[in-house]
Amino acid sequence: MRRSRLAVLAAVTGLLALTACSAATPQDTAPGAAGSTSAPASSGGGSRVVTVLAAASLTEPFTALATAYEQQHPGVTVALSFGSSTTLAQQIAEGAPADVYASAGESALAMLPADAAADGGREVVARNTVEIAVPPDNPGSVSSLADLADPDLDVVLCAETVPCGAAADQVLAKAGVTPHVVSREIDVKATLTKVTLGEADAAMVYHSDVVSAGADVEGVEVPAADNVVLTYPLLWFSKDRDVAGFARFVASPQGTAALTKAGFLAP
Repeated sequence: MRRSRLAVLAAVTGLLALTACSAATPQDTAPGAAGSTSAPASSGGGSRVVTVLAAASLTEPFTALATAYEQQHPGVTVALSFGSSTTLAQQIAEGAPADVYASAGESALAMLPADAAADGGREVVARNTVEIAVPPDNPGSVSSLADLADPDLDVVLCAETVPCGAAADQVLAKAGVTPHVVSREIDVKATLTKVTLGEADAAMVYHSDVVSAGADVEGVEVPAADNVVLTYPLLWFSKDRDVAGFARFVASPQGTAALTKAGFLAP
C-alpha cells in the first residue's frame, strides 16, 4: 500500500530537517548506468534524472529521501520504481534503465552481472526482520506462528521466488509450522494489502511494512529464534555526481535515520 510522496515526506520532515547540509558528492566522471537509455544525470544544465529501482518494502523511506534530495539539489529528479527485488534485478540484467538498485536481501544480486557496480559502488543501508500482520481487530486471534496452521485462517505469503516469500518460508520451516496459505503475492506490498483490505486473516511481511501500515494492521512478533534478518544492499552503477550523490545520501546518517524511523534496523 503506497502513500503519496507528500504524505510520506510529512511523516519524516522533522527527522530529515535535523541535518540541513546535503550529502557530499563527487565530481562528474562517468555517464549514467550501463545500458541505461535515460539521459545521464550529470549532463549539465536543465533537469537531471537519477533512475532508482528499489525493493517494494523501501517505498515509504525512499520516497521521502528522494524528495529531500531533490529539494537539496535543484534540477535533479529522482525517478523511483518499486517492486520485487528479484523482478527488478532481472529487468536490470536485461538492460532496463537503472542508476541505483536497492534489494531486500542478497539473493537477487546473483541475477546481476558480476561487475554491475564496478564503476559505482555497493553498501548495505539497512536490515529487516519478518513479522506477522493481522487486521486491527485480529479476527483470527493470531498470537504466534503456530496459529497460522489453523485451517480456518486465511494466510497470505509473498511468492516463493521473491525475498519476502523466501524469508517467510525459512521462518516457517525453522518453527516447524505449515500455514493455511490461500495465496502468494507478487511482492510484500501486495501481500500486506490482502490484510488491509480484509481479504486475509494474516500475512507474513517485514517489520517495516507493519510500521508503514500504521493503524491499518497490527503486528504479531516472530521470536528471534525463528526469525531471519535480511540485509538491504544498495548498488549504484556509475560515479556520476547525482547517481553517487543520491546513493551516499541514502547511506548517510540522514538516510539511516529515515530508514530506522520507517521500521528498518540500522545496517
